[in-house]
Amino acid sequence: MFSLMGGGLLCAVCGLILLIVATATDFWMQYRYSGNLSNQGLWRFCVGSKCHPHTITLAFWDATRAFMLLSILSSFAGIILGLTAYSSSVRSTRTRAAGITLLIAGLFALLGVSVYTGVTVNFYGKRYPDWRFSWSYILGWIAVILTISAAEEAQHCLGHSIRAKDTELTIQMIPRSGIQK
Repeated sequence: MFSLMGGGLLCAVCGLILLIVATATDFWMQYRYSGNLSNQGLWRFCVGSKCHPHTITLAFWDATRAFMLLSILSSFAGIILGLTAYSSSVRSTRTRAAGITLLIAGLFALLGVSVYTGVTVNFYGKRYPDWRFSWSYILGWIAVILTISAAEEAQHCLGHSIRAKDTELTIQMIPRSGIQK
């Protein structure tokens, strides 16, 4: 049971790191602008080697930022809950809460990258003929997979723990007086 939980926490920590890196970096999309290779992230855009904050606040940037930040916070809370499940007498409750929190974190990240994908394809795809998604965006999708996998591992660990307790109770209920050697 602890190895499953450890694997889930490892996925969650890796997902959290990727979420932070993806949210903080400026390489969600690359395109050519006035002959220069340019890139943009959630917080600023860079033309050549000079970066500027976004001057126009568009709703999709705000939505993507909010979902990614909520995902980071939820993922951190899920990891803390998962770690406290190791030393708690209410292990199954904390494991369930960690799994649900990590699932919510994964869904927030999924919403964030999905909103960004939809708007980028429909708006920037028509505006810039030579554009592509870049590595920060790809890290965001990998973080979605890792975070949802961590939630699944936590729930699987919980199911394994409950089955082990049921088996233990069943064995204790079998009368020993009828067993002959």
